[in-house]
Amino acid sequence: MLLDLITRYRGVFVTLFVLPLSLLFKGYMGARNRLAFWLDSAPGKHGQKVVRVQAQVRDWKARTGGAVPMCTARPGWQAMSLKQGNYKKTHYRVRINLPDILEIDERKRTVRVEPMVTMGQITAALNPLGWTLAVVPELDALTVGGLVNGFGIESSSHKYGLFQHICEGFQIVTADGACVRCSRERNPQLFHAIPWSHGSLGFLVEAELRIVPAKKYVHLTYLPYRSKTAFLRRFAEESSKPFEQAADFIEGLMFSDDTGVLMLGNFSDQVPRGKRRNAINRFWKPWFYEHVRSFLRQGQGGEEWIPLRHYYHRHTRSFFWEMQQIIPFGNHPLFRYLLGWMSPPEISLLKLTETRKIHELYDKYHMDQDFLIPMSALESFLSFLRREVSFYPLWLCPARIFDAPLRGFVHPAPGEEMFVDVGIYGEPQVVPYHAETTTRKLEAFVRRVRGFQALYADTYQTREEFRQMFDHTLLDRERVRTGAVGAFPEPYDKVSRKARAY
Repeated sequence: MLLDLITRYRGVFVTLFVLPLSLLFKGYMGARNRLAFWLDSAPGKHGQKVVRVQAQVRDWKARTGGAVPMCTARPGWQAMSLKQGNYKKTHYRVRINLPDILEIDERKRTVRVEPMVTMGQITAALNPLGWTLAVVPELDALTVGGLVNGFGIESSSHKYGLFQHICEGFQIVTADGACVRCSRERNPQLFHAIPWSHGSLGFLVEAELRIVPAKKYVHLTYLPYRSKTAFLRRFAEESSKPFEQAADFIEGLMFSDDTGVLMLGNFSDQVPRGKRRNAINRFWKPWFYEHVRSFLRQGQGGEEWIPLRHYYHRHTRSFFWEMQQIIPFGNHPLFRYLLGWMSPPEISLLKLTETRKIHELYDKYHMDQDFLIPMSALESFLSFLRREVSFYPLWLCPARIFDAPLRGFVHPAPGEEMFVDVGIYGEPQVVPYHAETTTRKLEAFVRRVRGFQALYADTYQTREEFRQMFDHTLLDRERVRTGAVGAFPEPYDKVSRKARAY
């Protein structure tokens, strides 16, 4: 009876229980991270923490003889994926407690961090100093480890590429307990094999990331369209401009098959006199995607100056548009003014408090997918989505995928450097909707146009289809060379639908 009530009135339950717990959790973590940063205690302790990881790996060898693969001991409910990893129940779990920023080197234009550092931590530390990551993936709670071993993208990716392309070096603990550093110049085979590898080469314990100068504001221009053809033409033109001519940030939201809003952003030192400053993440403000939709309703564009951190985390309060399903009344002005200061709830706590019934509803009726589609195939993919999913809004984010002499898991086909991330987050409106059947159709389309699927989400591909989409050549070679075979599972064995469950 209680579980049925929690399921039926989930928004009320989240408001009364999860939001206060989230506030306490975020307060604790924020204080802890600031203290560690101010006292500069993390660098001195980093070596000791890495030694503890190495000791656990050597203990794994002694206890199991290498017969059981390793994984991190981080509970599945703490990950950003909506699913729990079944493999964690049978694998040897190694505790990784590495949540600190280690060094900001303004001369080298890099920041060294441990893998559990979040995007919220990094922007809070860098932005006041006048720096930022070249690519800052959306949502405060995304971790560097997840973005390195998985994938990350944001509205500056048309210039700088995916998160992996701003990485300058890694440090991992391999299957024999050794601590190995790699970069483009030092051990380059391992360096290029790590992105998207999902921990199949070792335990990431440090990453060095590229930073670029930042300004206080983003001057954001909103351009509404009621013609898909015109929208996509302008979207492609802006995304493909040379580096120095392109906007610093490009993002599109499609609200129907024919309507959308293109957003172009540029760094700005100050707000010109008489112009609008909009701190969009103030708790009383409307959810960002609804704010964007208002320009479409008005039928005219607009511009405003947004404080940098507010821009970077503009979709955090509403988890893009998924909060509408979790707290249906969350964007009501009364809720925002009275309780919005506690938002958003922690994703990990939402997962921890979900009932079995909610799991089943998500499994059957919900889709969380990001597909990287070559720009040349974008229009046909959107038409395909309208027929197979018919869900809006859709998130469009251009991303340059750079080729390299050492090709890792993801690389472009000849002549297809510019891709578009198409984000689908919500309940498809096609009736009847069958999760596996629809997703397999989308995956087949993406393989056909030589695109990629983000692997935080469900993949129903077979192992053979998965290897067709993702180039395992370098990864397989490095797994053999570093002794990872048998010690760590292959990516497919961690991300496939069979490897995950609600």
